[in-house]
Amino acid sequence: QLRFVESGGGLVQPGGSLRLSCAASGFTFQYYTMGWFRQAPGKDREGISCISSSLGRTNYTEAVKGRFTISRDNAKNTVSLQMNSLKPEDTAVYYCARCELSTMKALGTWGQGTQVTVSS
Repeated sequence: QLRFVESGGGLVQPGGSLRLSCAASGFTFQYYTMGWFRQAPGKDREGISCISSSLGRTNYTEAVKGRFTISRDNAKNTVSLQMNSLKPEDTAVYYCARCELSTMKALGTWGQGTQVTVSS
């Protein structure tokens, strides 16, 4: 069965950085577009970045462009999110899932998520 395990979250000051990782299993990872999503308290879950399966094409929501970088390692079945210049409004639970590149819509199962808190 599909499984995603996110890690790397934590408490960071504004302007700081974090690197999130997601280990995927239960499917042929290299064939699927993968993405990162987040859900802030009181808000809907939103897609923030997706990366295609083979060519590594990426898409980012406007709020994170220039600050976040998504990457993947098909040999290790992992997808990562480097987050720089973090802002308090980036505080959320972050999830990975399979993704539709153009719409950044999540497809299917979620992991348990990892909490990111940006606060001084």
